[in-house]
Amino acid sequence: MIRTYKIGVFEHEENFISSIKSLHEKDIEILDVFTPYPIHEVFKLLKRKSKLPTVAYFMGLFGIASTLGFLYWAAVINWPVVYGGKPVNSFPSFIVITIVLTILTVTIGGLAVFSARSKLFPGRDNTIFSSYATDDRFVIVIESGALDKSSADAAENIMNDMGAAEVMDKEFDNVRM
Repeated sequence: MIRTYKIGVFEHEENFISSIKSLHEKDIEILDVFTPYPIHEVFKLLKRKSKLPTVAYFMGLFGIASTLGFLYWAAVINWPVVYGGKPVNSFPSFIVITIVLTILTVTIGGLAVFSARSKLFPGRDNTIFSSYATDDRFVIVIESGALDKSSADAAENIMNDMGAAEVMDKEFDNVRM
């Protein structure tokens, strides 16, 4: 199904942020935004919150528990070796490998969860709304087909008034978000 999108391209961050604020004041829903670098204010303006830090925290707990459990099992239960007069369960010797494996668990697990949540996989056909989105510009995407004519015109006027370098209408088929 072919859908129509209104795409605003901005050269400056300030104009981009003020345009998002103005669009929210007019109750125009923004489908997505693309920025050349992370802007934390955009998450707040779009009222979106990432659950990735919470997932990473629980992966860290899992990494600590599983690493300490395995090290205890290997050093105390399965293969107890007494060396240098140390006790079999010498916890301080477990700390370094526990930290390293916890970081590894959080990194690989976080990447896997992020990729699954973003539906990133090899061979995925991505929709590029504007070629500037991969360069140095800020892009706002609004699904204008879901808006009435006056709201779509208002969105275009707001973006132009806020300093958009370009506002265009494009049609896409099979947009995956």
